[in-house]
Amino acid sequence: MSVLGLGQVRELFAQEAEVRLADLDQLLLQLEQAGGDETLIRSVFRELHTLKGSAAVAGLDEVSEVAHGLEEIVDGLRAGRQRVTPEIIDTLLAGADRLGHVIAGTLGTAEPSAAVSRRESPAVSEPPTGGRLAAVDRCTVRPALEPAEAQRPHPTAEASGAGDSGGVVMVPMERLDEMVRLIGESASAHLRVGRMLMEKYGADPTLNSEFNDLSRTLNELQDRAMRTRMVPLASITDKLQRAVRDLSRTQGKTIHWDVRGSDTELDRGVLVQLSDSLLHIVRNAVDHGIESDALRTGAGKPAGGIIRLHAMQLGSEVIIAVTDDGNGIDTGRIREQAEHQGIDTDGMSQEDILHLVFHPGLSTRTFVTAVSGRGVGLDVVRASVEAAHGRIEVRSKPGLGTEFRIIVPITLAVLRCLLVESGGQRFALPFHRVVLSQRYDPSSQSSAEGRPVLFVEDLPVPVSNLAGTLGLVSAEQTNGPVVVLADTARRHAFQVDRLVGQRDVVVKALNGLLAHLPAVAGASVEPDGSVLIVLDPPGLIQRARHSGGGEAPKLRESPSTGSVQRILVVDDALTIRELQRSILERAGFDVRVAVDGMDALSKLAEEASDLILTDIEMPNMDGFELTEAVRAHPSLANIPVLILSSRSSAPDRQRGLDAGADGFILKSSFDEGSLLMAVNRLIGARA
Repeated sequence: MSVLGLGQVRELFAQEAEVRLADLDQLLLQLEQAGGDETLIRSVFRELHTLKGSAAVAGLDEVSEVAHGLEEIVDGLRAGRQRVTPEIIDTLLAGADRLGHVIAGTLGTAEPSAAVSRRESPAVSEPPTGGRLAAVDRCTVRPALEPAEAQRPHPTAEASGAGDSGGVVMVPMERLDEMVRLIGESASAHLRVGRMLMEKYGADPTLNSEFNDLSRTLNELQDRAMRTRMVPLASITDKLQRAVRDLSRTQGKTIHWDVRGSDTELDRGVLVQLSDSLLHIVRNAVDHGIESDALRTGAGKPAGGIIRLHAMQLGSEVIIAVTDDGNGIDTGRIREQAEHQGIDTDGMSQEDILHLVFHPGLSTRTFVTAVSGRGVGLDVVRASVEAAHGRIEVRSKPGLGTEFRIIVPITLAVLRCLLVESGGQRFALPFHRVVLSQRYDPSSQSSAEGRPVLFVEDLPVPVSNLAGTLGLVSAEQTNGPVVVLADTARRHAFQVDRLVGQRDVVVKALNGLLAHLPAVAGASVEPDGSVLIVLDPPGLIQRARHSGGGEAPKLRESPSTGSVQRILVVDDALTIRELQRSILERAGFDVRVAVDGMDALSKLAEEASDLILTDIEMPNMDGFELTEAVRAHPSLANIPVLILSSRSSAPDRQRGLDAGADGFILKSSFDEGSLLMAVNRLIGARA
């Protein structure tokens, strides 16, 4: 039997440490709530002692020393020399963060998280002797600007049991995704064999027991493969609890954290997409939702507020609700901000006003990007939820609190879809977005503003032809059915040629530029080898609304001047340039294009723009030089400049800011929502 080398031992230690540090965080949070619970104190001591011993075996002396310093603090609690206080928990949590940082640095691996590197890590000195509580003084903690962000990624469900006797093995997600793909292709090949038997030999394969057995086995295998991707919500609730705890401590608020349904499972990919959104909602609840203790008692409410996360599975969807009992959302303030942006709020219901919190640029704060290291707005939260094929709803009552409710499919790998035909092609519509489907007779329906409408639950829903919305040539349909789809705040009906049926569809993501095609969520391979396009209902609704039944989109006007908002797109790549132009024109902007910096300056001399969207790497004059030239020109200096580039290094971003750019977006993370959000905020900030 071969002996493990030092590198292998350290690799095993890193895996063990990730799990133990996550458990340590949770134990410390429980200890703070339970006071001096002896069982919890012993558990904390045992985790630190095990980490210290394992680090020593792996030859990681610095890690062992840090763990020993923390162990001395806990030993003082265990011996009764010190009681559990929030300050002691602060020290121990910061020390656990320091452990993760030291482990990552010592082993030469990635930082525990990007957030850890953004905060000052507490320095743990040489371990004290004599077992006295002097370790508290030596384990000093510098206050963090954003303590809730100092989180290590919680191990996934498959990792969290790595030390159990059940024999759990950590498997990279790429391997699981590849396995799911191969199983899906095997199932498609199996169906193609059945079709071939019917067409060539006239034999009905469903009458063959072996064929049916293989069908059942493949279906079961696919189901089991999908379940390997499932993780419980509990894998991120520790991070959320830590955020509530640290931010409430910083703001001097008393807040109780309550979780229900943490064992609810959903696709890991979905949960990863929702993690930052949930963190933002929770932090908002602490910062903006829950009042100070003094204000609460003055209003006759209990001093301590409550933030509750409740999750449950309902059919093929998971519902995650974040509720607080704070002061509620000020709809008057929302209406004021919306009207300042030129949004007509007359006739809007309270529900419509509330949903404006998701509107891009509604916040009174100025535009910031990921470069500044600050958070995101609720518009980005909505975009993230919709990217996971979900929807988000908000409810609020003045003085009583607010609830944000996120509804997402359990998995993105397999979606229950309604299959339709339109314009001679077949498309899949995610079923969780389908409100209803029914027969449609245009002659018996009403119209509004020149567009036919269908009444659903006594409310008018506009109707568009699906093929026409997608730009396909299609004969006018007079009796085709309609499918009513919904996004977060709107409904829209689409007339199709016919309804094909519903079934589970194995969805594959699109790569490269195709990933940014509006109204397309992905694709699937049919049993006959053809490609089935899976449509994205929110993007489809937006496209239909902007198309206006074939009319040109209404040009956007500045709320302050009333003039048309003009954007200059600068990129030497034709495909990227035209993709940006199409997105912005659909949003109602007047768009001009330039092939490099020199061309851009020439066009700006002819006519000014309200915003410049530029690449970096271009011939003749690059984006940095263009930005500097714009800032140096008296009549152009105030034009916002947004850089969109594939160069992601920190020096490149800093150089862009130094040149005078107002924003920086990576092409690798570029999509329609992020682009429009950045443009709206920049133009709104200068309006």
